[in-house]
Amino acid sequence: MPFYVAPEQVMKDKADYARKGIARGRSLVGLVYAEGILLAAENPSRTLHKISEIYDRIAFAGVGKFNEFDQLRVAGVRHADTKGYAYSREDVDARSLANVYAQFLGQVFTHEMKPMEVEILVVEVGPPGSAEDQLYHVLYDGTVFDESRYSVLGGEAEAIKQRLESDYSEGATLGDAVKVAVTALAGPERTLTPGELEVGVLVSSSQRRAFRRIEVEELATLLG
Repeated sequence: MPFYVAPEQVMKDKADYARKGIARGRSLVGLVYAEGILLAAENPSRTLHKISEIYDRIAFAGVGKFNEFDQLRVAGVRHADTKGYAYSREDVDARSLANVYAQFLGQVFTHEMKPMEVEILVVEVGPPGSAEDQLYHVLYDGTVFDESRYSVLGGEAEAIKQRLESDYSEGATLGDAVKVAVTALAGPERTLTPGELEVGVLVSSSQRRAFRRIEVEELATLLG
C-alpha cells in the first residue's frame, strides 16, 4: 500500500515551507498617499526588480523567490495585454488580475509537491480625488486580502505593520510617505540608504501610464 499522510498534515507542511522561504526575504511596503500609491522595498539590486508596472494604472510587487514572482509578473503582463487588446483597456483591472493570481497560486499549492515561495501585491490607482485606490495582497496559497490604506509583505511583516500603524497618516505628501515607509522597513536599529531601496509610485493624476520609478538621486532628496 502507498504511504499515507493525512491531508491536514500535508497542507500544514506546505504552508510552513512557504512561510519560511518568504520570511527569509526582505520586506516590501505598499501604501496610499495624497497623489496615489507608493511601493517601497528593501532591494540593493539595480537590475532585479521587486516592483514593476503591469498595465496603465496597475503595478505589481513581490517578495520571496525572485524567479517565481518574476514568472508571475510576466504572466500578469501577458494576461493584461491580451485582455486589453481583445476587449478594452478599461476592462483591465487589479481585482480580476488578483483573482487570476489567486487561482494559479491556489492550484499550485493544492496539487504540486512544492508550493511557490512568494507573496505578491497587485495595486491599482484610481482617478484623482476618487478614493478608488485598490491594494490586493495575495498569499502563497491563493488567499487574497483586500487592503485599504497599506500592506506589508515578507520578512518581519508584523513588526513593520506595527510601525506603520503608529506613523501612517492619510493624505501624506510623497516625501512624508517615503519617510514613513523607509522608517517602517528599517526599524529602530537600522538605517537604510537610498542605494538599498527600490521605490516606485502610481500617480493618480497621470492620464494613462501612471507608474514611475523613483531613482536614487530623487529618493535621497525625498529622504532629506
